[in-house]
Amino acid sequence: MKISPTKLILATSVFFVLFDNLTFARHVLEIFPLTLINSGFLISLFAGLTAVITAVFSLVSSKYTLKPLLIFFLLVSAGAAYFMDNYNVVIDHIMIQNMVQTNAAESLDLLSPKLLKYIVLLGLLPGALVWLIPVQEQTFRQSFFRRLRNVMLSLLFLVTMVLCFSRFYTSFFREHKPLRYYTNPTYYIYSTGKYFSKIFHKNNEPLKSVGKDAKVVEKDPEDKRRELVILVVGEAARADHFSLNGYTRETNPLLKKEHLINFPNMFSCGTSTAYSVPCMFSVYGRSSYNDKRGRTTENILDVLNHTGEVSILWRDNNSDSKGVALRVPYENFRDPAVNPICTEGECRDIGMLAGLDSYIAEHAGEDILIVLHQMGNHGPAYYKRYPKAFEKFTPICPTNELEECTPDEINNTYDNALLYTDFFLSKTIDFLKNYDDTHETAMMYMSDHGESLGELGVYLHGLPYTIAPDAQTHIGGFLWLGKNLISDEERSRVKNHADAELSHDTLFHTLLGIFEVQTSVYDKNQDILNPSFSPQ
Repeated sequence: MKISPTKLILATSVFFVLFDNLTFARHVLEIFPLTLINSGFLISLFAGLTAVITAVFSLVSSKYTLKPLLIFFLLVSAGAAYFMDNYNVVIDHIMIQNMVQTNAAESLDLLSPKLLKYIVLLGLLPGALVWLIPVQEQTFRQSFFRRLRNVMLSLLFLVTMVLCFSRFYTSFFREHKPLRYYTNPTYYIYSTGKYFSKIFHKNNEPLKSVGKDAKVVEKDPEDKRRELVILVVGEAARADHFSLNGYTRETNPLLKKEHLINFPNMFSCGTSTAYSVPCMFSVYGRSSYNDKRGRTTENILDVLNHTGEVSILWRDNNSDSKGVALRVPYENFRDPAVNPICTEGECRDIGMLAGLDSYIAEHAGEDILIVLHQMGNHGPAYYKRYPKAFEKFTPICPTNELEECTPDEINNTYDNALLYTDFFLSKTIDFLKNYDDTHETAMMYMSDHGESLGELGVYLHGLPYTIAPDAQTHIGGFLWLGKNLISDEERSRVKNHADAELSHDTLFHTLLGIFEVQTSVYDKNQDILNPSFSPQ
């Protein structure tokens, strides 16, 4: 017996709501508990979501695309449901960007038997059923009016529900907007459209120049020492797990021995690598930055390049530079053919220091900026991020299925990875000390974002900034300054505001200050080392 296309769409929509929206249901019930007063609204809400999904698939389906589209979205929604149910992530346009820019190695870290179960039970099996169910043939005219009818009835039903429960929906739409981020598949469909809309628009935009007037003006023309600066871009390092910031575990045993200027209240520009890294190098602060501006405007590396006196090298042991290093020398240290220290199937951050002596010798007499982009604490496979010798905190979580581990196991594993970052950063400082007599040396460290470790059921990172917990935005950050860069008096002054709330916004201007660059885009009020610096 054949069924109508409408019934197939409606049945599939009901399946989406019942089985792919458990996280949405959980968040809704936290705010609107299942009581007699709320019951009518809750029924209308999930019936309304069914109507929205029905309308969407009625619009885009046709005689030849109906089944392939339903099967495709069943499979994609199964994967989305896995990550939302187990990590409490939101599939917004920035998360879509992360997915598009994720490399094969990072993707493998996310694969698990539980993900396979989701794909089979929520994707393949219902998809096979959709494929096998015979559907009534319809003419083009019948199909057009059927789709029009479905959309109109769905919209009428939605309007009726909103009017009947207007008091609840006013609260739902105005005060609890983040709830909509968890609807599956509607929100990731919307987010995908938003992402590609941004891509198509930015491809038509010319690259905007910044700081073309930049030039190096030495404070002391008699001092022939040139700047040698290493900027380390960390990965997923949350501030409250640094013992430098008061964490009870000793996760920074080596760094605590150094004369650092620590910034315990440093906050990120975003909650994901794809957004935060371009933002932190951008002239725009977090309040005015967006992906289009970041991709179509030159960054701090370009401004330093405009001086003609600063040599720049980007070494990457993460996915890539997210477009920041497109116009400077770039080296991929995820490749064992390049990185000499790859152990236990992982290329280590420490390998990025190899060969830097030769690079510095080749650029003698020049100012040098070296950017090292860490693998750091990239999750969820934290156990892969450090050699076994750094497994100080046990028991660990030896899997990427964090929901299978206890909170203590997750924290232990994460802290071991942070312990390895401490080692790497300490070795980077030791490397710079070798040049302390011949150069004005400095190391700046900032993580790109933080990381949730299961607090309130949230894992990893990438939540929209407005609802992200501090764990995802409050990051590790500090400065190590060699003996020749600033005076002891200046160092004391910087330490006086080190506890203030700081952000990625300071990176652009602090680098200009360190390299003594004079340009119209420099803001001394955002240069951490400048006497005029004023914490926001």
